[in-house]
Amino acid sequence: MNRTEKSELVERLHGELKDTKAVFVTDYMGLTVEEISQLRGNIKAAGGKYQVVKNTLLKRASEGTGATGLAPYLEGPTAVAMAFADPVALAKVLVDFAKKNEKLEIQGGVLGEQVLNLQDVRDLATMPSREVLLARLLGTLNAPATNLAGVCAAMVRQLLYALKAIEEKKNQA
Repeated sequence: MNRTEKSELVERLHGELKDTKAVFVTDYMGLTVEEISQLRGNIKAAGGKYQVVKNTLLKRASEGTGATGLAPYLEGPTAVAMAFADPVALAKVLVDFAKKNEKLEIQGGVLGEQVLNLQDVRDLATMPSREVLLARLLGTLNAPATNLAGVCAAMVRQLLYALKAIEEKKNQA
């Protein structure tokens, strides 16, 4: 790779790192081409990208982005997984794949500007997805209105029962 290609790669990576919501650093050594292809497919389905990058180029590309905290994890063979959509979904993909394939080692990551260690990435993977959290929020916001409607309907129902009882009592008399 010549100097021009390297600078183009650094610029492209810099743009991608600015657009990502989270970046995870992995050690991919020992994985077969087929396993890496499967991992790439899973990551792409989760709205992310998986790329093998030289550490020096990644350090340069991360300057001025939230990913500058990745520097301690950039040793040895490195591949980065970038989340463009849901960081939780990408973390789940990585953690699940690492459980099945012990050769994939998750080094750490960055969520926004927060540096994550391995345990933080695992904790992130156990969180519910964005859709589930939004559904829970909507349910919580909707509950008071639903309860109010139920109380109002119960009051009307009780009034109707009372009127029906009065009518039946008058008819008997």
